[in-house]
Amino acid sequence: MIPITEIAKKLGLSNEEIEPYGHHAAKLSMETINKTMEKPLRGKLILVTATTPTKAGEGKTTMSIGLTQALCRLKKNAVAALREPSMGPVFGMKGGATGAGKSQLVPAADINLHFTGDIHAITAANNLIAACVDNELHFRSKLNLDPLNILHRRVMDMNDRALRNIVLGLGGKINGVPREAGFDITAASEVMAVLCLSENMAELRSRLGKIVIGMNLEGNPISVYDLEIVDALLAILAHAIKPNLVQTTEGTPAFLHGGPFGNIAHGTSSLIATKIARRLSDFVITECGFGADLGFEKFCDIVASPRQNEFTPDAVVLVTTARALKLHGGANAKELDKENIDALISGLANLARHVSIVKKSGLPFVIGINRFLTDSANELEKITEYCRKNGWSAAVGNPFDQGGEGLKELGELILSELKNPAQFKPFYNYNDTLENKLNSLVKNVYGGNKVVYLPKAQKQLSWLKSQGYNTLPICVSKTQYSFSDDPSLLNAPENFSIEVREFKLSAGAGFVVALTGELMAMPGLPKRPSACEIKTDDLGNISNMA
Repeated sequence: MIPITEIAKKLGLSNEEIEPYGHHAAKLSMETINKTMEKPLRGKLILVTATTPTKAGEGKTTMSIGLTQALCRLKKNAVAALREPSMGPVFGMKGGATGAGKSQLVPAADINLHFTGDIHAITAANNLIAACVDNELHFRSKLNLDPLNILHRRVMDMNDRALRNIVLGLGGKINGVPREAGFDITAASEVMAVLCLSENMAELRSRLGKIVIGMNLEGNPISVYDLEIVDALLAILAHAIKPNLVQTTEGTPAFLHGGPFGNIAHGTSSLIATKIARRLSDFVITECGFGADLGFEKFCDIVASPRQNEFTPDAVVLVTTARALKLHGGANAKELDKENIDALISGLANLARHVSIVKKSGLPFVIGINRFLTDSANELEKITEYCRKNGWSAAVGNPFDQGGEGLKELGELILSELKNPAQFKPFYNYNDTLENKLNSLVKNVYGGNKVVYLPKAQKQLSWLKSQGYNTLPICVSKTQYSFSDDPSLLNAPENFSIEVREFKLSAGAGFVVALTGELMAMPGLPKRPSACEIKTDDLGNISNMA
C-alpha cells in the first residue's frame, strides 16, 4: 500500500489538508471540505447499478473499483466514491464490501471492521436519541409522549435476529416504562441516511432535528428538536461527517463514506464525498444498492431529482452476470457454476427489464458483464450477442483476476457514452402525492399493475397526509431478489400487485419508507456464519475475511 499522504497528493491535497488514521487511511479536515466546496464542479459522475442479484451478489463493488482503476490505466483522472461496509454482513453471509481480488479497497480488513469509527458514531448518536426517548417516558415530561406510538428504534452494527422485537423497561419503576421495542442494523438507521444526505454541518443539524421519534397522546409528531439534544448528536457525529480517503489495490484514490441500507434508505455513499470527488477529479465512479429497481431508482428520485446539477449522473454502468441470468431463467441456485444456455437465454428478460428502467431515466448507459471463473465462453457470448442485437454497448470484464486491465474495454465504452448528453428524467413528479408516486414506481419501474394497502398502512397514510408529509419522496423497501415484493417471483414478472404493510416516516432524511413483503431491517446470521471462517494470528493479522 502507498502512504495515504501520497494518495492525497494524487487529488491535489497536501499533508495539512488531511487527518491521517494510521498510514493508509485519512479523513478530510473540515477546512479542506469547505475550501473544496468552493471549487467549480468538474468530474463526470458515473453511476454503477446492476440486474437482480443472486444471494451472493454479482460483484458490483468489484466492478466499480475495477472501472476506476481501468480509467486511470487509460490515463484519466478518476476516483471512486463508495459506501462503507457494515460489520453485520461481514460476520454473516455476504462477507465484506471492499471489492475482491485485484479490484479491492485497502486496507480491507480495517475498512470492513472499525475503520475510522463512522458507523460506531452513527450507532451512538441513534442510541442517544433512543435513551432520551425512554428517559422522557420515565419522567413523564411536558412532551407527553405516547408509549404506544414510539417510532424510533435502537440499532447495532451486527446481525442479531433475537433483537428484532424486544420488551424493555422491565424490573420495576426505577428501570423505566415497559414497552415493546426492537433493534435495527445501523445501516438502516435514519441517522445514517441523514448523515449521508447532508451536504454540510448546518444541514446535518437541521435534518437531525427533524427526525420524528414518536407521537404525543394527541397524535401529533414529536421530533429530536423537542428532546433538545441536537448539539449533543452533532458532537458525536463531528468526525463522522468528514469523508474518508483510502486506495485501491492499484493505488487509485477512493472516498469511502456512509453506508445506508439499500432497501429502507437511498443506498449510496454520502453526498459530501460525491461533491468533494467531483471537484477533485475528472471522473467519479459511485454505486447504488442492489438492482436498478431499487438503488438506481432511489438515486434518481431521492438523491438526484432534488439536486440535479450536483448529482445527476452523466452515464450509467449496468452490471450483470451469467450466474444471475441463469438463476432468473430457471437454473437451480446450487448449479449456477454449470453451463446452462437455455436458462441463460430465458433469464435475459431480467436484463432487458433493467435496461428499460435505465433507459426511462434518459441517461446514457453501458452493460458490464462481470466474468466469473466458472462462466463458459458460450454463455458470455450469448449475453454480448443479445446486447449487440438490441443496440446496447456491452463488454465482458474480469476485475477480480485482472484489476483495471480487465475492464479497459468497459472503460473505453463508458468514455464514448459520456460524449452523449444526459437527458435526465426522474421516475415520478417530486411534488406528487405518496400514492401517485407509488403507483408510478409499481407500474413504470417494477412492471406490476397495482398497489394494495393493508389496514395499518391505510391508517398511517391518513396520518402522514394530516401532518403534511404527503408529498415527500417515497422509498420503497422491498426484496432485492425480485421486481415484485415476493423474492420467489424471479426473472421479469408482470401484472403483479405490491402490498404495502406499513409506512415509516423518515422526516429527517426527507422521505417516507413504504414497507412491503417480509424484509427485515435487522438481518439474521446463517446456520454457519462467515465469522466461523475468519482467522486472526498472534500478531493481529486477519485472514479469510471474504
